[in-house]
Amino acid sequence: MADRRPGPAWAGAAYLGAAALLLALIGLVALRGARGPSEAPAPEAGPFRDPFTRPAVPALPREEAVAKQLSLREARYCTKLPGDEVQCELCPTLCRLRDGERGQCKVRVNYAGTLYALTYGRLVAEHVDPIEKKPLHHFLPASDVYSIATAGCNLGCVFCQNWEISQAFPEDAPFLLRSPEEAVARAAQAKCPSIAYTYTEPAVFFEYMLDCARLARAQGIRNVWVTCGYLNEKPLRELAKVLDAANVDLKGFSERFYAAYCNAQLAPVLRTLEILKEEKVHVEVTNLLVPGGNDDPGEIRAMCRWLATRIGPRVPLHFSRYHPAFRMERPGPTPLETLTKAREIALAEGLRYVYIGNAAHADGSTTFCAGCGRKLIARRGFWVLGNEVKAGACPACGARIPGVWPGAEPGSVVTVPVDEPAPGGK
Repeated sequence: MADRRPGPAWAGAAYLGAAALLLALIGLVALRGARGPSEAPAPEAGPFRDPFTRPAVPALPREEAVAKQLSLREARYCTKLPGDEVQCELCPTLCRLRDGERGQCKVRVNYAGTLYALTYGRLVAEHVDPIEKKPLHHFLPASDVYSIATAGCNLGCVFCQNWEISQAFPEDAPFLLRSPEEAVARAAQAKCPSIAYTYTEPAVFFEYMLDCARLARAQGIRNVWVTCGYLNEKPLRELAKVLDAANVDLKGFSERFYAAYCNAQLAPVLRTLEILKEEKVHVEVTNLLVPGGNDDPGEIRAMCRWLATRIGPRVPLHFSRYHPAFRMERPGPTPLETLTKAREIALAEGLRYVYIGNAAHADGSTTFCAGCGRKLIARRGFWVLGNEVKAGACPACGARIPGVWPGAEPGSVVTVPVDEPAPGGK
């Protein structure tokens, strides 16, 4: 997956230096950081420090949660069952919980037959990032995005770069309390045109994300969801109404890989991509290539073919370099030739905007016009060196580029859907 590690707090915003100092004092800036339900089979290969099984999540008595000042908020999307049990219906894991038990995400708990979220407004990461870091290459290029996360994740990726916060119990993680009103105000103060719910898996702080997103939308601030896509359809469609963009981390293209490496399933993620397209949310896809795990050329070809057919050939795809992290200490980083070959496969399968992330590559981060081939956006790392896109179009041939772009008038934007037909099939 892409490098989604929290960066230096409030980078480039000197007037928020006091906030950065506060973050440093409580230890948030020390978070290194990328992301990541029932038991899954152990991986077939042997790249792990120990065979991976998701450990049982310990119960959390209510008095302990209160004593630890956890942010209890009644959770959405659940069904009450006899005997004070509840069925969480937020994500495909569908945890069934007895009194005091919490879900595999670690942050949703049953107390006396009522499901609560433990992390409402309890931020473990709060930063200003370049939008390219999410990564989003077709969404307000070179803009800053206010980026926030709470603890927890509903996947168990063994290669997670942000495992210190995604796999943390909320009572163990340093935090800042931010109401939705405060979070949106911070974004406005930092002059960020968008807020990203990111770093861990924002689905597990659904209620807080939704409240923030509604307030942001009302104030003209856009909303970005950086996600593994593991969310059930009903909550997803509710959230999509206030989303402007999403980067979906498609971990691989086989149920085998999802079961062995992520303790999850592929099919719900593919359905998330389809729903986001239906809901007219700008979508980009990231695929972290893990050597020996999901880098088979046939699997890459099948994934690209599915994306081109079901989401559209103009959906941006980011192949990202894997680096050993969390429970995986081998293999080593993805070879550059593997990333280059994957990009060639994607282009051959008809995808028009294919990028390489977390690695130096001559054209890996450059946006080319699919109509005439002109270089439109030059990047180095997360930084934009030049942008020739004019109100969503190529200045040479007039081809419209899928994405969300600054408009001709100050403060305006032009949205070009990824499924908009292109002249000449480009």
